[in-house]
Amino acid sequence: MDASKEIQKVRLTKAQTSSSLYLIAVIIAILLWSTSFVGTKIAYNSFPPLTLGAARFVIASIILGAIMLSRKEFLRPAPKDLGLMALSGILGTTLYFALENIGLEQTTASSAALIVASYPAITALLEFIFYRVKISWLKGLGIVMAVVGVYQISGGSLGGSSDQLKGNLILILAGVVFAAYNFTTRKVVKNYSMVTVSFYQTIAGTLAFIPLALIERSRWQVPSTESLWMLLYLGVFCSVTAFMLYNYGLRKLSSGTAMALMNLVPLFGVLLSTVFLHEVLHIFDLIGGLIIIVGVILSVRDR
Repeated sequence: MDASKEIQKVRLTKAQTSSSLYLIAVIIAILLWSTSFVGTKIAYNSFPPLTLGAARFVIASIILGAIMLSRKEFLRPAPKDLGLMALSGILGTTLYFALENIGLEQTTASSAALIVASYPAITALLEFIFYRVKISWLKGLGIVMAVVGVYQISGGSLGGSSDQLKGNLILILAGVVFAAYNFTTRKVVKNYSMVTVSFYQTIAGTLAFIPLALIERSRWQVPSTESLWMLLYLGVFCSVTAFMLYNYGLRKLSSGTAMALMNLVPLFGVLLSTVFLHEVLHIFDLIGGLIIIVGVILSVRDR
């Protein structure tokens, strides 16, 4: 009996460690995505939004292709799975980042942070509508707290100019698209490696992005060195590394849980702005950050 209990304890410990790894992977991905707001704003000095998105994912496609070659992992998915990967790539790469880049160009970073915090609620609502996934009162409370915390950090208002309002609405639409990306990716991510899924997603998204970039030909210019470095960073870390980690986390985490962690984006964003942009944190920002942390902890507590 003692030996049996000991074996059960070891198995439980291994399962908990494994679950923690999936959670950590998603958090690191979200941290990298949090830095993309600053990097994107800097890159806008030389690149218009759609061109930046296309160039970013051309770099990501090349890197993922090199990884596939080095690992000799050029696996051809089943036609149905390949179609799902292409669809999720267009959703998560082309549509999402086209909307995010356009919205971010027109609105403020604080408004963008507030809208990103609403993504878990959007995902949970869509899960309830299409998959009949129930929302526990504890998870619902956590999501509400996280949104309130981001509302506090962001100054408590979505108001502003007509361009800012338009940017806010575009970013809300981006949240719906990203929720759809989560649902689609979960159907294939358990059957293939992270590299394989990310590669086919990125290739499909990049091919769909290039025609959109051609719309901005009149705005093209010779990029500065700083903008080129930011483009490289966005392609390597915010695209390849972050998406592979996020897809890895989706193997075990529910879409709602993964999206609930998106509430950390504004918190990380405020900290990064303080460090790199020398913005001053006020007491209300600290209170909002604490509310976000508590909200995220409650949001990810699955039964």
